[in-house]
Amino acid sequence: MYCSAECRLAAAEQYHQVLCPGPSQDDPLHPLNKLQEAWRSVHYPPETASIMLMARMVATVKQAMDKDRWIRLFAQFCNKTANEEEEIVHKLLGDKFKGQLELLRRLFTEALYEEALSQWFTPDGFRSLFALVGTNGQGIGTSSLSQWVHACDALELKPQDREQLDAFIDQLYKDIEAATGEFLNCEGSGLFVLQSCCNHSCVPNAETSFPENNFLLHVTALEDIKPGEEICISYLDCCQRERSRHSRHKILRENYLFVCSCPKCLAEADEPNVTSEEEEEEEEEGEPEDAELGDEMTDV
Repeated sequence: MYCSAECRLAAAEQYHQVLCPGPSQDDPLHPLNKLQEAWRSVHYPPETASIMLMARMVATVKQAMDKDRWIRLFAQFCNKTANEEEEIVHKLLGDKFKGQLELLRRLFTEALYEEALSQWFTPDGFRSLFALVGTNGQGIGTSSLSQWVHACDALELKPQDREQLDAFIDQLYKDIEAATGEFLNCEGSGLFVLQSCCNHSCVPNAETSFPENNFLLHVTALEDIKPGEEICISYLDCCQRERSRHSRHKILRENYLFVCSCPKCLAEADEPNVTSEEEEEEEEEGEPEDAELGDEMTDV
């Protein structure tokens, strides 16, 4: 489904003619449906790379009059070494990733092969493409309902009116859940050339967001940035940034394959090499077991 006729037309002109299954939309044997079903059955959450984002990249090149332009554009995204690529794909697909990756590659080729991108369909090229999306992909989460609820929270109302509005909102969520199951935001994954150029810092001077509640990403300065100063965002959330240097490094190494040397990490270089969890265990020794379990669940 598209939000408007204009969006549908724009998609059709750029990539969707290749990806539209037409009357075969519900046919489990359609190559694209087989690819999506295979992806759903093998990928591990969180879904940091989307097989259909890769499909859209191929479809865009297939439909383009100037194929080289799009190939050059995709080549601008950060690439990794072969060992790093393997580590990224392994993390995305789990212990049996080689067999899973080969299955996905065969289905991807069957559904979308394009001569101009033949290198993407080889085993090494497909792994590189997978790692490229895993490295550069930006999660997108929007919810028009959540946006409306936040706007309601900002209203200045009499206590009685606030109580009635809150009750209405609570009932609205219950009705949605009863009709469609648990309410979820609209979530996806996208590639943004400029945003992917921003390096990480544990003390970022900018942040990314989707304030217009669509796919348009905004990079907003958190402080004055001088000419020539690097714009850095954080790959960690607010809670993770407050953890020890060793904890932050552990998360960044496991998920992004680098060791941070931002000003905060350099200033804390002499701190003990223990994770925040180990620090908490020392402080909370003697607390009941269920308190420790609560901490673990919060970390998850």
